[in-house]
Amino acid sequence: MRRFFLNNQSNNQSSNQSNDQFQPCPVRSTEQIPLNSEATRVVATPVVRPIIKVPVVLAEPTLQIVVESDITLTPAATEIKRVKKNVFLNQIKLVPVRFARIDNSDFFRVTRAKLFVAGHIRKNIEYAAAECNGALRDRIADVPFSGFADLTFPETPGGPTPILGISEFAEVNFLNEKTQMDARLDKAFFQNLVKYNEQPFGELVAANFFELDFSPNMARPEGTFCTLREKIVLDLTVKVVQVQQVRLDAGGSVITPNLSGLTPPTIEPPSNPC
Repeated sequence: MRRFFLNNQSNNQSSNQSNDQFQPCPVRSTEQIPLNSEATRVVATPVVRPIIKVPVVLAEPTLQIVVESDITLTPAATEIKRVKKNVFLNQIKLVPVRFARIDNSDFFRVTRAKLFVAGHIRKNIEYAAAECNGALRDRIADVPFSGFADLTFPETPGGPTPILGISEFAEVNFLNEKTQMDARLDKAFFQNLVKYNEQPFGELVAANFFELDFSPNMARPEGTFCTLREKIVLDLTVKVVQVQQVRLDAGGSVITPNLSGLTPPTIEPPSNPC
């Protein structure tokens, strides 16, 4: 009986241990109090053609950038598996070179400007090395580019243009009131008008890559190469924007860019109900 009791006790302990392994793991929770929700009453104030201050898209050009570079691969590669690319812009600067005065004011519309663009293409190259069962290698390279484009405003008849106010400085000199024959160098009147303009800026819209990658020295099958030469044609679409005051009118529409080189949507012909 004593041995049987010990066996039962050991069985109970093992059973309790197995049950302890599957105990639930409770966490503290807080019951949420329901809140009342009512619609907020609003008061509408009629405004006829209000004037708002918003970013205005002045131009949306697509710039073609052509670059060529050599990228060293260490260890040597036998096959390129995949190349992933992205564009990073360092600057989009607009330099006006031609103006047209707005009525009789000191504000001018920019009719022509140079757009300076600089940045780099970040390439992530995945390739196989010489090992038969080796891991894929990864090479990251930054390919810089820079250039400029000539922009004419407005892009469409009646479209927006950059607007700049010209600062002025004036000086008035006086005669010597005693002799009326020479100037007074110790007396002058100055007028200085400074206009602070909204600076045009740029935004990245899209990048379309056309690329050819190859080894300058053709490798034999299962051979290796250490240099990857790339020739890239990049169609870069950017926005040129300036914050301006705009009067709201009826009949506005939403405008989206139509980028060349992308697959257009397929328009299915209407089905014949007969």
